[in-house]
Amino acid sequence: MKLILIGALVALAASLVGTRYFISLARRHGWGQFVRDDGPTSHHTKRGTPQMGGIVIITGSVGGYALAHLLTWAAPTVSGLLVLFLMVGIGFVGFLDDWTKISRERSLGLRSVEKLAGQTVVAVVFAILATRFARGGITPASYRISFVRDTWFDLAVHGTVIGVVLFVLWANLMIAGTSNGVNLTDGLDGQASGACAMVFGAYVLISVWQFNQNCRFVSSTKCYDVRDPLDLAVVAACVMGACFGFLWWNASPAQIFMGDTGSLGLGAALAGLAIMTRTELLMIVLGGLFVFETVTVILQVGYFKATKRTNGGVGKRLFKMTPIHHSFEMVGWEQVTVTIRFWIICGLCVAAGLGLFYAEWVVV
Repeated sequence: MKLILIGALVALAASLVGTRYFISLARRHGWGQFVRDDGPTSHHTKRGTPQMGGIVIITGSVGGYALAHLLTWAAPTVSGLLVLFLMVGIGFVGFLDDWTKISRERSLGLRSVEKLAGQTVVAVVFAILATRFARGGITPASYRISFVRDTWFDLAVHGTVIGVVLFVLWANLMIAGTSNGVNLTDGLDGQASGACAMVFGAYVLISVWQFNQNCRFVSSTKCYDVRDPLDLAVVAACVMGACFGFLWWNASPAQIFMGDTGSLGLGAALAGLAIMTRTELLMIVLGGLFVFETVTVILQVGYFKATKRTNGGVGKRLFKMTPIHHSFEMVGWEQVTVTIRFWIICGLCVAAGLGLFYAEWVVV
């Protein structure tokens, strides 16, 4: 367990100190935030706030993971490295989006097609590699759809090639969903970083439990067939620590934003952990806040387009504004009030997810 503690503390310290210096660097070079004109007017004061803080979160996470293994002389695992690869790769796509905003001095970055193409390339490489490197007959990822462990639903049942294709599509859906869900949640000071810290903390607990009840060491019908649960706990702890360190500077009033670099990278890391720990559908519960934000955007866009066709070209809106946290601002809630209450929602979702995970083990 020293790996987990060292990784989390190093990532926390690196993010806490690194963010302070990155703020100065960003201000010196003019890497400031551009605010959408149709958003709440209270956000106009945030124009020019340093962004791309996700660089520090990702760097701190990777640094914490590397130093923890170096100090304990423990070899890194394929599972851990693949999750970090996914976070760095999708985070790089977010960086390109952030840099486009800065270089072109606008609130819009990459086109949606360009962003989706970049995410897809990284996700495909991750998915293919995740089904290789078997140890004891267990690969980092499984072709079976999972909830709190693998279910009977096997994507490879129709053949190897078809199974690979279906798994790649499934992995892409999960990665795109979680990364964009966190991205939509990242609209208020500290909201996404605080919520992510909670969900990654849940994955520390889940992975440690799976390590203690792993089928390699425990002969029981309740054991878990997860390839590298302890190292996945290290990854989750490192990212959690980095999120906490960043939150010190990102809390209201935020001195820096994580940008798409951070939100896309963090969402991808969550998807990677869900796939590797065989808790894919449980992510819907653990990341309930991200699901809520995403669903409201989908409903808003769908309702607007539907009413536009039937209302003489004039669309109507279900909510005052989406992502949904802005809608609460527009009815008079203070930003910090929205953030704290959304943190409460996230905490309840995490508690429910952990409860379901443990309940399944008790009942089986």
